[in-house]
Amino acid sequence: MILPDFKVFPKRGRLMGIDWGAARAGIAISDDTRDFVFVRPVIELKSYNKESLAKQVAEMSMFEKVVGIIIGLPIRTDGTESDTTKYVREFAKELSAYTDVPIAFIDESLTSFYAQDQMGKIKLSDIKQKLDSYSAKIILENAIDLIKRN
Repeated sequence: MILPDFKVFPKRGRLMGIDWGAARAGIAISDDTRDFVFVRPVIELKSYNKESLAKQVAEMSMFEKVVGIIIGLPIRTDGTESDTTKYVREFAKELSAYTDVPIAFIDESLTSFYAQDQMGKIKLSDIKQKLDSYSAKIILENAIDLIKRN
């Protein structure tokens, strides 16, 4: 079920953050207390197949025992939605067909920039493998901060 915000998200339990991409999806998972967020390996896609990604994410959410999923939503700086935003919403809709875990969006503006800063010095060849999951970590940390404030 896709929710408009986090107000009815479970107050406890592990959360999953997702940085959706056409080539790969970054994944991060919180601990039960939501004090710590851990990156997971990206899910690589040879060609865009939202059903395949949705199934993999749903399976991972069951394995990780998450109680909620946060997906980064790309919003332009002027507040409008892009073509990519549409694809992210389609992915979330497909994912909701494979899981009963609540799903919500959060603006992902500048997460890649902050993620690269957080990663520090890293080999250029490793950036593709790690940047998306570090972006998912930032997405999830931002969502957890909002949830805790409410």
